[in-house]
Amino acid sequence: MDLFGRSRGEYCRPAIDHGIALPYYRLHVVLAVVALASPARQRQVWLDPDQFENLDYIVHVLFEDFCDADDPLPWLGQCLRTKEEVELMAGLGAAYGAVQDAVGADANDEVYLAATGWPAVMTAAARLAQVLASNDQNGDNHRASAHDLGHSA
Repeated sequence: MDLFGRSRGEYCRPAIDHGIALPYYRLHVVLAVVALASPARQRQVWLDPDQFENLDYIVHVLFEDFCDADDPLPWLGQCLRTKEEVELMAGLGAAYGAVQDAVGADANDEVYLAATGWPAVMTAAARLAQVLASNDQNGDNHRASAHDLGHSA
């Protein structure tokens, strides 16, 4: 059983797209997740003091301002489309939390990036980024198809 009480056989069913009530939030979440999945971006941008974006900014986006990776279920239908996204976001939150517990909340970005648990954060973010992009593509196709048929999505 998973977080939502589903058994393995239930994963064969198509995911229910709950839509996005807050597309602006979704945009911020997607960009933050992609940044967490990109080691090159992390080193080029986060470690450059002249850049605005750093790990603290990403954490604010994913845990405080536009979602809550520690408790993403309330964000279903807001900035997360499917239960799979919720589960993957929770996994990302857990992976990040493990690193934060290991290095300390006040550690600088270099310490986080060098932590032994950081690859798990990047892996969780990469999987979530794939699902977010796929679901956005499918959601866009659904709306286009409904529009073509004269229906609103």
